[in-house]
Parts: sequence; C-alpha cells; structure tokens
Amino acid sequence: MIILPREVFEEIHAHGRDAYPEECCGALLGSSRDGGSRVTRAERTVNASEETRERRFRIAPRDYLRLERLADALGLALLGFYHSHPDHAAAPSDYDREHAFPSLHYVVLAVASGLPEEITSWVLSEDRGAFQREELRVEGSGE
Repeated sequence: MIILPREVFEEIHAHGRDAYPEECCGALLGSSRDGGSRVTRAERTVNASEETRERRFRIAPRDYLRLERLADALGLALLGFYHSHPDHAAAPSDYDREHAFPSLHYVVLAVASGLPEEITSWVLSEDRGAFQREELRVEGSGE
C-alpha cells in the first residue's frame, strides 16, 4: 500500500494539468514500514524523454542522482515515481514496465483533455514480468 497526503495528491494533479498534453513526471519521497509506504513529498522533474513526450517519460540520470541525494539529505527514501498518461488510462504501459525497477512504487495519473482523473499505483514484480496494482490511499483534509 502507498499513502499520499492530500497535498501530495493535489501536487501530482496540478503537475499533470500543467504538463498536458505531455506526460509529467516526478519522484515520491517518504518512508516505508509495516508493509506500506507513506509519501511525504512529491518532487517534480523534467521529462527528459527524447521521444514524443505525449506518450513517454524519462528521468535523466543526473535527476535520479539529485533525487537520491535530496531524499538522503531530508532523511527520507526515494520510494518511486509518478507520471501522467495524457488521454490514456491510469495503467502502466509496456514501455513503463521495460524501464521500471522492481520494488519501487509507480503512481500513474490519467489526464483527459487537461483534467486529472483516475490515479493508481503499481509495483513491478521481481522478475520484471508484470506490474501489480497496489492500494493507494489519500489522507488529509478533504477526504
């Protein structure tokens, strides 16, 4: 399970709106315990995809390193990443699976005509064969 505070949930929504019609992307920082992960911060990154950004996202290696260092400096862990799917379902694509790491969380936000819709979270199996959907809970004001 992954838990997003309402503020992080709203930040991911805002990023999806801002980036539309391109995919947005960013990191999820927080902590894990008792089989669940709690995000305390979303950190926007630049979509470094060299392909069409309307269908792909990529985190540049220098940004990944910056995110790891930021998490460490804040006493947090890099739990995973989020990205949007403009005018597509909130489910990871084969491309997403091919570029993902097992054990990290991947939050996917569907954005239809610029408006955020469904948000889901996924974890890649250890054999990298498939994503498993996990429970995503939003906590805080406005629940």
